[in-house]
Amino acid sequence: MPDIPFGFALPGGQPPDPNDPQQMQQFMAQLQQLLASPGSGPVNWDLARQVAAAQLAQAGDPAVSPYERNAVEEVLRLADLWLEQAVSLPSGVKTAVAWNRNEWIFRTLDVWQKLCNPVAGRMVNAMGDLVPPEARAQLGPMQSMVTTLGGALFGGQLGQALGSLAAEVLSAGDIGLPLGPAGTGALIPANIREFATGLELPEDEVRLYVALREAAHQRLFEHVPWLRGHILNSIETYANGITVNREAIEEAMGRIDPTNPESMQELAMEGIFAPEDTPAQQASLARLETTLALVEGWVGHVVDMAVGDRLPNVVRLAEAFRRRRAAGGPAEQTFAALVGLELRPRRLREAAALWAAVTEHRGVQGRDSLWDHPDLLPSGDDFGDPEAFARAQFDNGGLGDFDDLGDIDFGDSEGPKENPPGEDK
Repeated sequence: MPDIPFGFALPGGQPPDPNDPQQMQQFMAQLQQLLASPGSGPVNWDLARQVAAAQLAQAGDPAVSPYERNAVEEVLRLADLWLEQAVSLPSGVKTAVAWNRNEWIFRTLDVWQKLCNPVAGRMVNAMGDLVPPEARAQLGPMQSMVTTLGGALFGGQLGQALGSLAAEVLSAGDIGLPLGPAGTGALIPANIREFATGLELPEDEVRLYVALREAAHQRLFEHVPWLRGHILNSIETYANGITVNREAIEEAMGRIDPTNPESMQELAMEGIFAPEDTPAQQASLARLETTLALVEGWVGHVVDMAVGDRLPNVVRLAEAFRRRRAAGGPAEQTFAALVGLELRPRRLREAAALWAAVTEHRGVQGRDSLWDHPDLLPSGDDFGDPEAFARAQFDNGGLGDFDDLGDIDFGDSEGPKENPPGEDK
């Protein structure tokens, strides 16, 4: 294990022995380095990267072979060809790459910072508030050490969570968020190989199915210009409304024993967020969950349309991915405990059924036109009756089948005066 300050472990991964002067001297040097290099923002992201890299070094991070790189490029091209008849949006993959686990962390870290900093800032500020006002003046510059320690603790544990996620994710868009660079379709061959082994299915078949999902994600996020910012802003809005359980923080900090480095090794930040008990926060969470479900439901639906009967194990694959996304793995559960937000979409099956109903009534072009504006998308209430929503899209106002209106520009002032579908919701 590299010589890193968080985790307060020495090379080899073991915590220092308080009775060993040499180990304690090394530990104190690490701690001094930590406090002298707080990083920028509420999370020490340099530390998070080091912790994630150390965790992957212990667990293993197989290098990507030239064969795997070629296989990924070819399978993403094939996936885009299969999607042509199932999706009206053009290809969104400008670059096809194969990543190892460390590359996934490195390439997605900018987005993780945007997602996690608002929550971390609230947690770190709450830690600072635990210091009585009368004591803050006496502490002076030492007060900043509380903020530094909070950023390090959060950064270290986020690093552990990201390291765990990196060993599970199959592609850049695997968890439904626009984590990677725009236009970059990326697969993680080592994780796909392990996933295929667990399913007892041929690796090339699983790789193609993952590539189809990745290519579908890329089409959606690349050609629906408002979607990326909408999801990230929704997460930030929700995070800004999270309340911090000060008692949980106080209890966690109270478990730190300065004379026992192992107490910091075992410190966990889980459970520090209070439930979303305000109506505004509940509404914010509902909107976010609906959007995530619509994205994942659309991806699953169009992939199943594109595959048809071309893959012998498509039914098993589709069900495995639905269960995987709906349940979430241990790493996603750890992340949820840290930032107060579950990454898995709820009501995934209902969302897929809704997109299937819309496709049946409106066709591929009509279905995908709902992504033109967020106000056109189904709401959570529409999940309960997909057929009613699908019919309403073209029956409303006597407009008839939407496929017959492909040449009409709803934004044209000289065109029909009826409201676009969904605008009066």
